[in-house]
Amino acid sequence: MNREESTEVVVVWTTFPGDNDPALFAETLVSERLAACVTIQRGLTSIYRWRDGIEKAGEYQLTIKTRADRLGDLERRIGELHPYDVPEFLILPINGGAAAYLEYVRASTEPE
Repeated sequence: MNREESTEVVVVWTTFPGDNDPALFAETLVSERLAACVTIQRGLTSIYRWRDGIEKAGEYQLTIKTRADRLGDLERRIGELHPYDVPEFLILPINGGAAAYLEYVRASTEPE
């Protein structure tokens, strides 16, 4: 695998409120081919500034594997589905990986 092939695969991080179940949210992104896979990590505590105060909340961390050319649609859909006013949307470039896995991500997120 060369470096150019890997740059089209990215990881997106978002959080989800701990008092909600993110499984349906994740399933929707996968079923709409915006994500090949969404990994849900539970048990996080976030401390953050919001509306002139400091907040503390239990959250899930969602790691979304997708392609760079699907980012606009993914961000738009997260904005529609997410319960937060300003959902986290951080893009992490992938600089390498197993060729078979990168191909899986590309094929799984090919628009129908």
